[in-house]
Amino acid sequence: MHQYFFENLTVWQNARNTTKDIYILTKKFPIEEKYGLVSQLRRAMLSVMANIAEGMARTTNKDKARMINISYSSAIEVINFLILSLDLEFISVEEYTNLRKKLEHITNQLISLRQKLKN
Repeated sequence: MHQYFFENLTVWQNARNTTKDIYILTKKFPIEEKYGLVSQLRRAMLSVMANIAEGMARTTNKDKARMINISYSSAIEVINFLILSLDLEFISVEEYTNLRKKLEHITNQLISLRQKLKN
């Protein structure tokens, strides 16, 4: 089976693993949040990995960098929703800290990739 370039990127692999973590975490959220916070968290995290993949399929570095920037913005959105989830006591401080560290690592990787593409 052919492997696409994006699949070899550590940042995409990290986003993939964190997406799985978000899905597992949000399974325990209150049922009334199914179409609210659960949906928002999952869609934002899916956007992180999807935009990395889509970006690497673009032909110009400018277009690739734009998609990586969108991915970065989605990662920030996930952090925002995790803060709210902590405030609402849907997640523990430990769960929040663990995912926050993973997302900070991903955002740093995205910034580096974006800079590399711009140069």
